[in-house]
Amino acid sequence: MQASEPAVQDRHTTSVPDKRKPWWRTPAGVGLLSLLPLAVFAFAAWNARWVRPGGDDWCFLPVVRDGGLPAMVQKFYGHDNGRLVNAVLVWAYARFGEAGQQWFAPVSGALMLVLLWAFAAAVLSAARLRVPRGVPLLVASMVTALFLFGSPNTYKTFYWPAASVSHTLPPVFACAAAVPVLRATSRRGKYLALLAVAVTGTSLGLLSEETSVVVSAVLASALLISSHVFPEARRRFLRACCATGIASTVLGTLILYTSPGSLHRRERKNASTMLTPDSLLASLHGFREILTTLLTTWQYLGAIAAGLLLGLLIRGPLGRRAPGKKDGLTAAAGGCALLAAGYVCTVITYPVFGAGVVSSTRLWNDYLLLYILLLVYAGTLAARTLRSRVRRTWPVLATGSVVYAVVCVALAASLAGLETHMITRAHGWDHQNRVMRSQAASGAQTLPYKRLPLSKMTEPFRHGGRAKWPASCIADYYKVQHITQAPPRTSRQR
Repeated sequence: MQASEPAVQDRHTTSVPDKRKPWWRTPAGVGLLSLLPLAVFAFAAWNARWVRPGGDDWCFLPVVRDGGLPAMVQKFYGHDNGRLVNAVLVWAYARFGEAGQQWFAPVSGALMLVLLWAFAAAVLSAARLRVPRGVPLLVASMVTALFLFGSPNTYKTFYWPAASVSHTLPPVFACAAAVPVLRATSRRGKYLALLAVAVTGTSLGLLSEETSVVVSAVLASALLISSHVFPEARRRFLRACCATGIASTVLGTLILYTSPGSLHRRERKNASTMLTPDSLLASLHGFREILTTLLTTWQYLGAIAAGLLLGLLIRGPLGRRAPGKKDGLTAAAGGCALLAAGYVCTVITYPVFGAGVVSSTRLWNDYLLLYILLLVYAGTLAARTLRSRVRRTWPVLATGSVVYAVVCVALAASLAGLETHMITRAHGWDHQNRVMRSQAASGAQTLPYKRLPLSKMTEPFRHGGRAKWPASCIADYYKVQHITQAPPRTSRQR
């Protein structure tokens, strides 16, 4: 008799039109909350109109202008670093000149949002978790916002195309490769999923060494625990996907490693010191500092909040089932993959950047997305644990919503501060560009250049004028012989 009471109450509730679900349990309510990170993204995309060339882009733009894709491929594969796919992506935006610089951030950001949205929906579908329609977007939009704007250096992560192509886009491409794997049900679908994994793995190997390390670590961890966490009906297929992903990533990395450009880079950067005890120990200290920064950056609480909301909004009995051994094993394997991959990435980059691996935050992005996803997973497990023990979870739901909103506001405030500096540099860059073009058109072969620093972007004449790169690239951009440092303006000139 007691067991039938909930059913009677449900029938009574549905028959009375005034008894409605709370707004946060409806797709419309969830959608309203996801508008916050989407608004942050729209604001950031609008600010991209203030992006101007800088750093490596001074070198890429004249190469693409004068030689097109073949020249770009030769530059990367034959001289710089061997990253063939990187060359293609750089050519794709650099061929549009300054406009390509400005459109890159909103276009690539929208692409990453869509791919992470598809990834979130595919994961929930594969796990057979029923949620309101807006929940995948709720999670994906927060993950995207934190990944792009939660970094200590948002400009290099999101706005600077050269860094985004190498360190921001690749982890998202890796997640996108999992979508057809998680969605595949038919025999043909599984073959297409394997093909997508193979193509993506090879491409990542030719795009980013650090992301290749992260992908290999995650897939190896998945293989190790596959007998415990993969469904038996799909275990063979999922293992094949993991093995294909590892093999294709290694293949792409080998092609990159044996390229003339990679050989030249290793010789130029003294990469032979990578595995020396001093370098390994310094890399360990550097990675420890990076982890400390990540763990103490409060904005990443937004990922836990998104996970809490996800766990509290799961419908059906699975939502109230406490996490089991599979969940703990998955979380532990993910944490180990993060630590191992993060340290190896630091070891790889230390010979090039030295102690700068700690301050060059764009280098973290290759494993930062994994960190954010693990935080979402931790929040989901916490919510499921709470639901299995407590009947009234609305206070936690309300708290999670508040934290979600506060993090979005904080990200927007940070972007507003960055916008001010971007506007200042854009105005200075535009004025200097007009003057330099006019001088070059008049036949001048030596042009003065005033440094326009922003967000630790590399400018010529650093360290008291001793570090001149990329002055030679700026000279190529304006088709002149030399670039010199402009003298500081006097108070009378101002």
